[in-house]
Amino acid sequence: MRSSGVFAAVLACLAAGCSSSAGLEDLVPRPSMETTSAIGPRPDVPVREVASTVSADAGFPVGAPQIEALAGSEPSGGGNTARPALDMLAAIPMAKPSAPPARRGVVHERRFRDAHPINFGKRSPKHLAVHGVDVSRWQGDIDWNKLRRQGANFVFIKATDGGDHLDPMFRENWRDAAQAGLKRGAYHFFYWCRTASSQADWFIRNVPKVPGALPPVLDVEWNHQSSCKRNPSRATVLEKMQVFMDRLERHYGQRPIIYTSPDFYADNLKGAFKDYPFWLRSTAEHPSKVYGDRDWVFWQYSGSGLSHGVTGRIDLNVFNGTESDWWRWLNRHSHGGSLIVADAD
Repeated sequence: MRSSGVFAAVLACLAAGCSSSAGLEDLVPRPSMETTSAIGPRPDVPVREVASTVSADAGFPVGAPQIEALAGSEPSGGGNTARPALDMLAAIPMAKPSAPPARRGVVHERRFRDAHPINFGKRSPKHLAVHGVDVSRWQGDIDWNKLRRQGANFVFIKATDGGDHLDPMFRENWRDAAQAGLKRGAYHFFYWCRTASSQADWFIRNVPKVPGALPPVLDVEWNHQSSCKRNPSRATVLEKMQVFMDRLERHYGQRPIIYTSPDFYADNLKGAFKDYPFWLRSTAEHPSKVYGDRDWVFWQYSGSGLSHGVTGRIDLNVFNGTESDWWRWLNRHSHGGSLIVADAD
């Protein structure tokens, strides 16, 4: 952004009485350059446009435009050119989502392979019943039916990061995963150079509130490849996370899940948020050896999974409990969880 544009924005902010928490930081756009896949971008996966018209069954407005900030770019002329597009999206009424069938479904046995298998000993994830995956644009086109038959019973789908970036595959992945019968949730990668409230609003704009959805996920970790070089204090980290999660919980009616990595957890989260569900990354040892006595619901145990239905590698995850525990957890925590009953396919 040109300095003249910044100066004009500062004057406008001062005249309007901007608050310290939502003033200059929001006026100066900082496009996010985060990549959230554990394996990062792959040159063999082409980035393509997703069709702008999607089924109302997915919970998106029919005909809504696909909006994605260009990573690393700034608007010309000193203005925020993304704002009119965001306002247009916010003004489109959301289509009424259709309720999923009230069926419990089938848990598919894990058949994944691993390019770099780890011996976790007696506490191996293979001894747990309900496995799943997480995906983003870097997995490209996915055959969800094949992926489910390989043991993907649930999926967390990259939706947003920062306050201006929407994963270009999110809408398609969100729709197709549900059609294949996976329990689906969306995650947001937190960007430490943006306010928590603006990031929560961006997530809410783009992730539908639909029956059967898993709780939203806040992904917090250090990313040293990011254009944002801030490593805020622990107190600031916890405050920002609380603001974000409170806003999502009010909107979706579900307590968000916290995803994190060992280094970020050691720096910020040890002993914090004891009443929140955790999804822990631990690809070399059991979570108990990395995170101590922290309770967890999901464990990301591999970033090098291999499966039919996906070209290349995919993150592998597991639910902490039995199959019966899984259905009880869904009834308590999925959106409209009471729809999930004890019928079988």
